Amino acid sequence: MAKLYIVPTPVGNLEDLTLRAIRILKEVDLILAEDTRTTNILLKHHDIHNALQSHHKFNEHKTVEAIATRIQNGETVALVSDAGTPGISDPGYLLVHTCVNAGIEVECLPGATALIPALVNSGFATDRFCFEGFLPLKKGRTTRLKEIANESRTVVVYESPFRVVRTLTQLAAVLGEDRLISVSRELSKLHEETKRGTVKELIAHFTTNEPRGEFAIVISTRSKNKE
Repeated sequence: MAKLYIVPTPVGNLEDLTLRAIRILKEVDLILAEDTRTTNILLKHHDIHNALQSHHKFNEHKTVEAIATRIQNGETVALVSDAGTPGISDPGYLLVHTCVNAGIEVECLPGATALIPALVNSGFATDRFCFEGFLPLKKGRTTRLKEIANESRTVVVYESPFRVVRTLTQLAAVLGEDRLISVSRELSKLHEETKRGTVKELIAHFTTNEPRGEFAIVISTRSKNKE
């Protein structure tokens, strides 16, 4: 039956694609990819040969209606991102929203995401946590940082290697240099690494060691830090 599949893809290791995801990607009429070059590497690794179309944040507003119409006309479509689960700090929400409003069945497969491994690796409380994704670059950034400072749950944010030290420095200003954090990078890849310590210690580490790869920063609760 025609539907939209949301298919998580590996955040690094190409083997982290489920058997079900492989089957779906082989069976659908069309695969929507954030970057077709990146997705082609994954598809070739798993011997998947299927129609591929670009779908990213710069063109999704122009294409979602046409894609929804194709599904309504009987096609099955799979949406993937470059890494992880579409819709989680990646394109996906708009297409899912459009399909749901059009009465189209949407099915999201379970699979890879950097959020959960980073959280579990941290050693901080996992019973209650919140995910902030990428912080605003300018407008609203200070407000968001202050909200995180007052958060009673463990907080996870994503960051690029170019802004890690800047973000840690800003966190030190609002959280205090002694707040415990955990920073994971290159999860599931060859150079996967998790560093734990105070904000001050992690600033020193990444000032000395050039940040490389994609980062997930996990911030302990204020109460935990006081214990």
